[in-house]
Amino acid sequence: MARTAKVFNKNGWTLFLFILLGIVLGSFLGYLVKGIDFLHWLNYGFHFSIGDTKGTSIVTLDILGVLVINFGLRVKVTVGSILGVAAAILIYRKI
Repeated sequence: MARTAKVFNKNGWTLFLFILLGIVLGSFLGYLVKGIDFLHWLNYGFHFSIGDTKGTSIVTLDILGVLVINFGLRVKVTVGSILGVAAAILIYRKI
């Protein structure tokens, strides 16, 4: 009886998790090397947010004083996170 290898299931959730992992690892790498002169460009990027750019003020939805919902979102896109996403997609395609 021949043994069959378990096949890695490629689906949308797997790709999504790979991309999230690439974003986190790329951003972390950019943060780690921001003090090194020839690698500081990995931490270069921009951010956008709902509320002010410092993240201290957020959007509040007050419904008759009974229900208060606070919304806040801040995203920082760096060169390291973009390279992390590209690497994650390449690894996903190779698997």
